[in-house]
Amino acid sequence: MNHVKLGEFEEIVLLTVGILHGKAYGITIKDEIEQRLNRMVSVGALQTTLRRLEKKGLLDSEPGEANEQRGGRPKLYFRLNVHGKRALESAKDARAQLWNALPQYILNL
Repeated sequence: MNHVKLGEFEEIVLLTVGILHGKAYGITIKDEIEQRLNRMVSVGALQTTLRRLEKKGLLDSEPGEANEQRGGRPKLYFRLNVHGKRALESAKDARAQLWNALPQYILNL
């Protein structure tokens, strides 16, 4: 797979799916981001991003069991795959290169 560029929110969502390994579905992802980053997340933006990451081949999804509380619809669970992990590593490396290039006087501000 070619190098995939991630936006900030995409990176946050991928990291959160990894953190929630096995328990990542819409609401748990939303709650985890809001709790860890003190950042409000709209359900619509999250769902759009999850679908986009899945289309990019960085996430896999599978339905859970249906339940009556959801009107018989199953939760859709997301999982980070090897391509998503590589994209995160690439983003981490790019950020590290930039941080390492900062002059010391900037770091001392």
